[in-house]
Amino acid sequence: MGKTEYQHKVRLKKGQVIEVPIRRIGINGEGIGYHQQQVVFIDGAIPGEIVSARVTQVKPSFVRAKLIKWKKKSAYRVEPRCPVYHQCGGCQLQHIDRRMQRRLKRELLEEAFVKYTRLSTIPIEPTITMDDPWFYRNKAQLPVSMIAGKVVMGMYSASSRRLVDVSDCLVQHPLINKTLQTARDISEKLGISIYDEKKHEGVLRHLVARISFATGEIQLVLVTRTKTFPQEQAFVAEMCKQAPQVKSIILNHNPNRTSLVLGEKNRLLWGKEKLEERIGDLVFLLSPRAFFQLNPLQTEKLYDEVAKVAHLTGTETVVDAYCGVGTIGLWLAAKAKRVIGVEVIPDAVADAKENAKRNGIENAEFYTGQAEALLPVWAGEGLRPDVVVVDPPRTGLHDALIDTLLNLKVPRIVYVSCNPATLAKDCDRLLRGGYSLKKVVPLDMFPQTAHVESVTLMTREDQ
Repeated sequence: MGKTEYQHKVRLKKGQVIEVPIRRIGINGEGIGYHQQQVVFIDGAIPGEIVSARVTQVKPSFVRAKLIKWKKKSAYRVEPRCPVYHQCGGCQLQHIDRRMQRRLKRELLEEAFVKYTRLSTIPIEPTITMDDPWFYRNKAQLPVSMIAGKVVMGMYSASSRRLVDVSDCLVQHPLINKTLQTARDISEKLGISIYDEKKHEGVLRHLVARISFATGEIQLVLVTRTKTFPQEQAFVAEMCKQAPQVKSIILNHNPNRTSLVLGEKNRLLWGKEKLEERIGDLVFLLSPRAFFQLNPLQTEKLYDEVAKVAHLTGTETVVDAYCGVGTIGLWLAAKAKRVIGVEVIPDAVADAKENAKRNGIENAEFYTGQAEALLPVWAGEGLRPDVVVVDPPRTGLHDALIDTLLNLKVPRIVYVSCNPATLAKDCDRLLRGGYSLKKVVPLDMFPQTAHVESVTLMTREDQ
């Protein structure tokens, strides 16, 4: 839309009440509609509804508004189970029936490909869902704060730094909730100094807990500003007494002013250094900073889908370009000739090597570094991967890695994504470089949230 055309539109004003038909859902779970040709974002609105809303923010390209009442309410609207759902920023879709959640997540992927590629037909399959969409998360990392003389642990409300107590979260494993409640209570009882982010003072910043669904054991991490933890022995003794499910207590030192939760240095206070988890027949050892899928029940479905689209026959060389602790690469190793994993976090690579050894897998090797730097070197030495699997962060693939994939003309690329927009943008570059989009499979890894995971297969025929 040109500037002159935009100026002819009637500009909405803050505080104005408008009526908006909701057309689709946004990546943050908000309802999206149009009023006088202006895009309007409304939290809590569902596609198909017509709502009255008060304008709260006016920007050149969009408007935000707060839902006041419904002129037409969706048949898929349900009452959220969580008592603090409307205050907490953790979930976005508890007010939507799970059948509609499944459909909307598929549509998020489809809309991203329509927006960022020139494809007229997008091969998107139905969303793979969970049987029970509650209590599925195996890890929580919650900030703590001192509020009115009490130690409060929770999630920040959406678009704010207001901490909401979510100690009984309905998407976390119940033992995670119990463990974190116990750690908070002990910290308060012992008078542990709580971190003040404005002053950058105090000790305890976050409480982090991860559970093994296979064993029921829990790894507890205390994230501190300081290298030492006051009353360390007393804290460990109380945790062992009150929370027998905890088998590992680790101090993570994060001294910086940062939004990152974990620092780079760990110190074992008590118990095991690593947590053992199982996916299918494989055993994985996890250090505190190692990435591992947050929903073990859906992870097996995810990896099965990766194996299905990779279509291995036993003769292929597979590169796992964001291998983490080796989960995907080791899952594929039984059907591949050779697996090469690449990861930038040294601790994760060490875990991956240990995981391969523990599972008796001898055709998988793992390296520390960036795939975009190592792949060209290996190609110069004669390596020609048949399949490259990528599972990048939300920011998507590094430009240099896309260039490398295009230069190597890898026959099959399997893209595991947690962000429809960056997936579609990256796929567009690959499409323009000679690849074809064969399949996109949505997976609901995080029910009640707006997040959608997906497995995408891209191939090229000039091999």
